[in-house]
Amino acid sequence: MQYTVGIDIGTSGTKTLIMREDGKIVASASASYPLDTPRPGWAEQAPELWSRAAAKTVADALKAAKIKPADVAGVSFSGQMHGLVALDADNRVLRPAILWCDARTFRERAWLEKTIGLDRLISRVFNPPLEGFTAPKLIWLKNNEPALYKKMAAFVLPKDYVRWTLTGELCTEESDAAGTALLDVAAGDWAWTLSKPPGCRKTSSCP
Repeated sequence: MQYTVGIDIGTSGTKTLIMREDGKIVASASASYPLDTPRPGWAEQAPELWSRAAAKTVADALKAAKIKPADVAGVSFSGQMHGLVALDADNRVLRPAILWCDARTFRERAWLEKTIGLDRLISRVFNPPLEGFTAPKLIWLKNNEPALYKKMAAFVLPKDYVRWTLTGELCTEESDAAGTALLDVAAGDWAWTLSKPPGCRKTSSCP
């Protein structure tokens, strides 16, 4: 019999469960970690906490289920959305992740609404740019930590960082991408031209 491993990266802990082919849960394990609040309204975590918790809970669940890794047919990931994990060109973490519940970006959110327009944002990304979303966090980094921002080569969401540590693949999926306020949901692609005038295309010489 083959099994599926599910890993959920939460805000206060990670939970892993193992299911049989018929959907019955045969084992689970969890590990907790702290949430850092360096300033009022801020919420951060070290991404390494998630990867260590994932590795531990997978090992504990496999042991509890009394199965071997070779018995696992697939691994599924879920987790807290909107968090920003900034990576350099070697995929090293540049700073603690800024989480979904962080409220520091109220100025950046207001700037997005004023500069692009709330109606246009919603028509493209299907969401208002809430403080917890990823797009305002990126602007906050650019405005407040410019040296670090210049070093950033990529950003990922929490569950995608854990998947990278386990598989070496950097990617995401549409539901999480939509929660960044950077995905053109209707087009199914990143909103490359969101800050350009209407009708402007990525390859054109727009202002």
